[in-house]
This record gives sequence, structure tokens and C-alpha cells, in this order.
Amino acid sequence: MKWTELQTEACPVARGLSVIGDRWTMLVVRECFFGIRRFDQMQERLGITRHVLADRLRKLEADGVLRREAYQQRPLRHEYRLTDKGKALYPLLVTLIDWANTHVPVEGGSSVTLMSRETDEPLQPVLIDARTGSQITHRTVLAKTREA
Repeated sequence: MKWTELQTEACPVARGLSVIGDRWTMLVVRECFFGIRRFDQMQERLGITRHVLADRLRKLEADGVLRREAYQQRPLRHEYRLTDKGKALYPLLVTLIDWANTHVPVEGGSSVTLMSRETDEPLQPVLIDARTGSQITHRTVLAKTREA
């Protein structure tokens, strides 16, 4: 199966990966959450080639994760802003940061610590069911698949 064909798969993991499934794409999204919106800033921070960054930005825009807005007319320059669809990726980013800090530690410590805006204390993310308030873990959830 080709990478571009994942978007039509019944499997939600495959469909999700069709949008954010390569390393550069999620790093571009991370930069947007960190307030970086301009092409040159992203390229410098990520150390990514112009071609690859332009490709990922076009794909994220086409997928409705980012929208491009002009911030300068002469010469015409754009910045990239998260759409509601893009903002909905935040829990995934937080979960990935927490998982990596816990399970893939780096010498000298992580460059990112999740902090509460209200208390300025470190956060410990937990995934819960909105309806019941129960914690979601591999032991509390059964992912049912439909029969083929």
C-alpha cells in the first residue's frame, strides 16, 4: 500500500498517520504550538531543507491542519496558523512529550517540561474518558474492530 492511500483506510491509526505520520510533519506542528509561524523561523529551528519544509506546509494546509495568512504584502510573505483541526492535535503532542520524557530520556534532561499555566507546577498528563472520568489505559479500554 502506498503512503498516500492510507487516508482512505478504515483503520483510524492509518488515516491519522496519513496526515501526521512522518517526523517532519509533527515537528512542524510542534513549532506552531510553540508560537513559530513563519517559514524562515521554522527552517532555522528545525534544520530542515526549504524543499521539505515547503512540502510539509503545503500538505498540512491541504489537510486542513494549518491555514496560510499573509503578514506582509511587498514582498508577499505568509505565516502558518493552526486551524481547529490542527489545535485538536495538542493532546497528541502533550502525550508524545510526556511519553518521550518518561521512556526515551536524554542525558542532560529534556528541552520541554509541561507546566500548568495556573500554578506554574509541572504537569503529569493523564488520558481520561470525558463521559465517566475514568482513566484510559490498555487495561481499561477494549478497541473493538469490525469484522472484515
